[in-house]
Amino acid sequence: MSRAGTAAAGPVRVLVADDEPMIRAGVRAVLATDPGIEVVAEAADGHEAVELVRAHRPHVAVLDVRMPRTNGIDAAAEIRRTLPDTGVVMLTTFGEDDYILRALGAGAAGFLIKSGEPEELLAGVRAVADGAAYLSPKVAARVVAHLASSGAGALAERRDAARERVAGLTPREREVLAHLGGGLSNGQIARRLHLVEGTVKAHVSSVLARLGVDNRAAAAVVAHEAGILPPPPPEQR
Repeated sequence: MSRAGTAAAGPVRVLVADDEPMIRAGVRAVLATDPGIEVVAEAADGHEAVELVRAHRPHVAVLDVRMPRTNGIDAAAEIRRTLPDTGVVMLTTFGEDDYILRALGAGAAGFLIKSGEPEELLAGVRAVADGAAYLSPKVAARVVAHLASSGAGALAERRDAARERVAGLTPREREVLAHLGGGLSNGQIARRLHLVEGTVKAHVSSVLARLGVDNRAAAAVVAHEAGILPPPPPEQR
């Protein structure tokens, strides 16, 4: 089952992986407040997480970054390689900025700070289940700060490189990229741009290919680096 059809097919099935039992219990408790989300399995390390994803085929896997045996980043890469219909949300803590950037390359679509608000966890799981990317505001701020810490010259180079990559997009693809930067799903983008969802899906695939990235979250980072901001919702204009 594709993640895009989860809303119509029943509850969002979630796996939670963290080596700390209290963290797993807390994540499960937050997710249990949403009747549309069901935790189907828990894992104490990345290796077990991959095995349980294969067994249960959840819509979303919520993975801690640092876990024994197999860490969250390697587990995310294996899940995305072998079970692409399962979206991955990474749980991080402050001071793990390098891990966040590495997780982008592993195919994770959601990034949350463990100390964040419970509503962010629910929103992130829902967004990734719907095929969108989700960067919590705190994570996005940390990524930007981390990139900036490498020096003004390096940051300017990243911005220039991002703008150069974006320059190859068509006007419509730039619109789609802006909405990807805002974390919208294909269905939400279709409604905003008055397109059919299949057309948006084709545009998204083209955008990822032209930018040379593997997933929507990485495309969202390029959008932010290039200064392409999502337009406000119609009711806020």
